[in-house]
Amino acid sequence: MSTHQPPMPQAPHAAQAAPGGPYPGYTSPIPVVRTHLGHAVASEWTKIKSVRSTIWTLGVFVLLVLGIGLLSGSLVSANSGEASLSGENPLSFGFFGLLLGSICIITLGVLTTASEYGTGMIRTTMTACPSRARVLAAKSIVFFVLAFVVTLVSSGLVAMIHASMLENTGARTPTGGDWFKATVGVSLYIALLGLFSLLIGSVIRHSAGAITIMIGVVLAPLVLALFMATESLSKVREWLFEYSIPNQLSVFYANSLSESGPSGWDPLWIVLGLTAATYGAAYALLHSRDV
Repeated sequence: MSTHQPPMPQAPHAAQAAPGGPYPGYTSPIPVVRTHLGHAVASEWTKIKSVRSTIWTLGVFVLLVLGIGLLSGSLVSANSGEASLSGENPLSFGFFGLLLGSICIITLGVLTTASEYGTGMIRTTMTACPSRARVLAAKSIVFFVLAFVVTLVSSGLVAMIHASMLENTGARTPTGGDWFKATVGVSLYIALLGLFSLLIGSVIRHSAGAITIMIGVVLAPLVLALFMATESLSKVREWLFEYSIPNQLSVFYANSLSESGPSGWDPLWIVLGLTAATYGAAYALLHSRDV
């Protein structure tokens, strides 16, 4: 038997290969660039604006803020005399619509993160952008800006409507500080509250559970305080009243439920501190848990 081996096929000479590696003559039309936070923000903006829940939730929010604002302004104007609201801030009646509408912002904040875990879309997101910190930052930026702008436009419209409707009821002319707190201030608070909800959704990773927790955070302190009628619980009742979300929101309209507790810009610093602490927890859990 012959042991002669057939000659092995020779590889083509390296000089014959065209530039471009193993695909001679091909140049990709897509430029290869290093990704950054701007790409993640653009991706999250595309996702949040293309989801129906965003349109419906924000639509209901605007409807509640404007609808309840118009209704309250009309009722007060129709049942008030020329001096009925003497010295009162006419912008304070925008509180009712924003309090109810904040539930919509909270719901949307939770769905922005928790819904991706529920549907499994988070795997695609993390595959496209393996940097988990960048994904969380992009979601936070997009949601905060969207919630702030929508709230600012809605609260600004309601404030202008109330200022014009109630000018003949003896209400005082709002100062620049009143306008700023009733529009920019309250919009920052609502947007931060929604961002806090987004981070809770990232921690819990369950839409219904996170929404339930946030509704409890908003309503439970005030509801519990209403039924603490005994003298021994008076300090606890007062503390719950003072630091409840509805009371903090009313501070922006100088219409607090109590004479003590947060005042001025204190509610904004409180929610900012809570949001920062929750952001740290969400960031740590995002890196310690699997998607």
